[in-house]
Amino acid sequence: MPVPKPVTAQTDRPTRIKAVFRVATGNFLEMYDFTVFGYYAAAIGRTFFPTSSEFASLMLSFATFGVGFLIRPLGALVLGAYIDRRGRRAGLILTFGLMSIGTLSIACVPGYAAIGLAAPLLVVVGRLLQGFSAGAEMGSVSVYLSEIATPGRKGFYTSWQNASQQCAVVAAALLGVGLTSSLTPSEMDAWGWRVPLLIGCAIIPVLFMMRRSLPETGEFLARKRHLSTRDVLRSLAANWRVVALATMLIAMSTSNFYLITVYAPTFGRNVLHLPELDSLVITLGTGVSNFLWLPVMGAFSDRVGRRPLLFGCTILVLLTAYPALSWLTGAASFQRLLAVQLWLSFLYGSYNGGMVVYLTEIIPADVRASGFSLAQSLAAALFGGFTPAICTYFIRATHDPAAPGLWLSFTATIALTSTLLCGRLQARSTACMSARI
Repeated sequence: MPVPKPVTAQTDRPTRIKAVFRVATGNFLEMYDFTVFGYYAAAIGRTFFPTSSEFASLMLSFATFGVGFLIRPLGALVLGAYIDRRGRRAGLILTFGLMSIGTLSIACVPGYAAIGLAAPLLVVVGRLLQGFSAGAEMGSVSVYLSEIATPGRKGFYTSWQNASQQCAVVAAALLGVGLTSSLTPSEMDAWGWRVPLLIGCAIIPVLFMMRRSLPETGEFLARKRHLSTRDVLRSLAANWRVVALATMLIAMSTSNFYLITVYAPTFGRNVLHLPELDSLVITLGTGVSNFLWLPVMGAFSDRVGRRPLLFGCTILVLLTAYPALSWLTGAASFQRLLAVQLWLSFLYGSYNGGMVVYLTEIIPADVRASGFSLAQSLAAALFGGFTPAICTYFIRATHDPAAPGLWLSFTATIALTSTLLCGRLQARSTACMSARI
């Protein structure tokens, strides 16, 4: 298949729109698989981690979900360096291929009752493959979109990285609503949870062909020199402060996302004792809300700047997260859960509208893909991926069903601190450049 012509900010609009769509397709599959795993964590736990305790089985399932995040930093370093050296297109094809193998392995592995200990081990291997590829997927997609954006619209363009993930949330929730309505609980446990994963496997060939037709970015090709893998790693080490601050910025975003999407069905069913169908319908609405707010607030950040959104959203989370969840758990209902979810969705979409593009602007161009991917992966490993497990444990340890609000407030404190420190770092960099001139 011939390599398509590179795409730049000057490329005609239809070509750029096609590039945005193609690059987002793989991102859709990555989040679709992660979301499905979270939605059916209880059924997956009973299939692969059967124990006498429902809590222990669920925790093992969520821990396996989190394992995929632990390997993300390694994927960010290895694959991110490859993308900075070989190009955005080559890297995005590679990450999609690895992701597909991981998805197939989880969807097709027999349960513990059929093959014993090999079943959970194979599931963990599949999660590790998914996590390794995801380590560079989201960062490289964001970088790709920022490099093809037209002047003054980077916030809007990069917002489609996260927006494509919300399409995955909506698709997984729709399937969940359909399956829950048509299958009995025993059928869901036996085989129903596999259906969404098998559907994901069925669309892999189509998505792979779309990503293969993805053009390279003109900005990458225009560089006179591309760093070797060793040079990329050295540059990352030299820019460790930027990577650390970027990781802190992403902390609130990733914890909020996994709280209101992946953990929400389990929280609604096991903690609030609402019907499973209600929880899935609300999660579906949350995905739609996320999808709408992300591009709107991305475009808004192009007008007002990134930092006002970062400051405003972190402060609002600090002020409202725990009180909102306390209000919800005080008298749990469909209406209250929907209201809290939509509020947190608004804060998530508004924060990410400024945060993602801000990262592409503060990370040096030569290590943009690897630096962004490493920060994203570290944040996911430390804060996001284990959010369902942490929330489950906190609720049990404190006997407070609103405890997830405390976790979200903690990550908001980290993000607010980073926003303040990033301002000082930028001011120092500007002063150094002025002194040189």
